[in-house]
Amino acid sequence: MLTVRDAEEADAPACALIYQPYVTGTAITFESAPPSPPEMAARIAAASATHAWLVAELDRRVVGYAYGGPFAARDAYRWSCEVSVYLEMGRRRTGAGRALYEALLPRLVERGFRVAVAKMTMPNDASLGLHAAMGFHEVGVHRRIGFKNGAWHDVAIAQRELVPDLSPPS
Repeated sequence: MLTVRDAEEADAPACALIYQPYVTGTAITFESAPPSPPEMAARIAAASATHAWLVAELDRRVVGYAYGGPFAARDAYRWSCEVSVYLEMGRRRTGAGRALYEALLPRLVERGFRVAVAKMTMPNDASLGLHAAMGFHEVGVHRRIGFKNGAWHDVAIAQRELVPDLSPPS
């Protein structure tokens, strides 16, 4: 049975292992070197302190993770966040991504965030489908914004209102 929980420092090696093939074999992420487990532990700690980082487990083994982080540095953006989800290769369309976002997005609302933004390197039908199913709407595309693996790549941008209230934040 799939369970979702808060990430811990001890999850860093599993998260790094999940992320590594995306870095080395795809343009889904624009990073060029996979982060080490200590670097991943630092990322988990930073995201957990201000936003959230969750892991999905199947039979007590981490099979995916999702996190929120800052959308942009300027103060006016502080109620918006950027979200990402990564699953073990071959685990797409199993419900794990949805389960992670169903736990992550309410957590971000609890922390005062009002809008979640996702950026997806194209082509990536699975990610587009997941985000659409989770209520994200495409708001634009950065054309030929990143060069990796010998080619230019577009990045689609989607966002979801987490709180429909237009009143000023507290």
